[in-house]
Amino acid sequence: MNDYKKRIADEMLQRKLKGKGAVLIEGPKWCGKTTTAEQVAKSVLYMANPESMGQNLTLADINPGILLKGEIPRLIDEWQIAPKLWDAVRFEVDHRKDEGQFILTGSAVPADKNLITHTGTGRFSFLLMRPMTLFESLESTGTVSLKDLFDSKDVSGTNNLSLDNIAYVCCRGGWPRSISMEKEIALDQAFDYYDAVVNSDISKVDGVSREPTRVKNLMRSYARNVGSQVSNETLKEDMINNDSFSLDTDTVFSYINALKKIFVIDEVPAWNPNLRSKTAIRTSDTRYFIDPSIATAALGLGPNDLINDLNTFGFIFENLCVRDLRVYAESINGNLYHYRDSSSLECDAVIHLRNGSYGLVEIKLGGDKLVEEGADNLIKLKNKLDTSKMKNPSFLMVVTATGDYAYKRSDEIYVVPIGCLKN
Repeated sequence: MNDYKKRIADEMLQRKLKGKGAVLIEGPKWCGKTTTAEQVAKSVLYMANPESMGQNLTLADINPGILLKGEIPRLIDEWQIAPKLWDAVRFEVDHRKDEGQFILTGSAVPADKNLITHTGTGRFSFLLMRPMTLFESLESTGTVSLKDLFDSKDVSGTNNLSLDNIAYVCCRGGWPRSISMEKEIALDQAFDYYDAVVNSDISKVDGVSREPTRVKNLMRSYARNVGSQVSNETLKEDMINNDSFSLDTDTVFSYINALKKIFVIDEVPAWNPNLRSKTAIRTSDTRYFIDPSIATAALGLGPNDLINDLNTFGFIFENLCVRDLRVYAESINGNLYHYRDSSSLECDAVIHLRNGSYGLVEIKLGGDKLVEEGADNLIKLKNKLDTSKMKNPSFLMVVTATGDYAYKRSDEIYVVPIGCLKN
């Protein structure tokens, strides 16, 4: 663990352990959950260890308390393999009456939730880990802090990433092991992850066998619709063009639900502000993968393909920014939303903090024309908001792929390359 790169989740985990008896870290495979938990754990139970898995499962069924004994915080890795451990941990937390007792990690939702009798309210805190942001992989200079924007501090920064660099990191993704690999080898990792999802993980999550070809068709269709609010019916129609079997919307829904259970899909909910007008707000979630490299793998694309198709590149880049912005926002007690109304006015990202403060964000590849377009959208939305019933936005920001510097325009709108941002 000498080469461990500090994660934003490290500080979040420490904080959560001070407030609850147990913390559950969830997220996709390969994103670094176990490694992050190991940094603070004083003892570890690896449920999926082949040498002891059978014994662990037996003990979890007949005497789970034995598995919970050990120096605290005790890490229980891949706990969902034995769902009964949830209630056992909850029971121990109740009786020990102290914080920071257990860390649970899981890369899937338990297949049989009926084995869990208690929600864990008041005993558990929850932490969703995503693949590494550009700041965590040391590719963003971190010269512009999202927190500083909310604190009304003047910001400026430098960006070292070119459009070619951005295309590469979109395709490589934020998988921790890939960060230090040779470029060609690193690009293989997303395809390996995609193959594992298609061929085994999506079926293992609930024991339902799913046709790999159909999973591929769904993920390809989903990738083509990243950043949109398309319905399951639309995804189904797109899939039918490449599916030799009959297909209904319920089947598509079940496949999407399975992808959510293994944290492949990470949709963004709609933002519902107070408006001056009676414009109807669209409430559908916006489609994203938890990492942009899943989309490029599903479409069979590499960095050069993105450079040669800027329209597709724009949507994939949006997925990259949404991944990073969600991590940054959650670390400062915020959430990420998307806005779209019946007049087709959109805002790619709304970062809303627990204290009611919020910032409006547009995401563009770059260039004067696109930046101006993003700025116009932000001003239109700002003018629609009823600030007699809610706060003024703390900031308006256009996040770009290109540009040497972060700066504030004369209209107070920030233009910030993603390669400058941190939490």
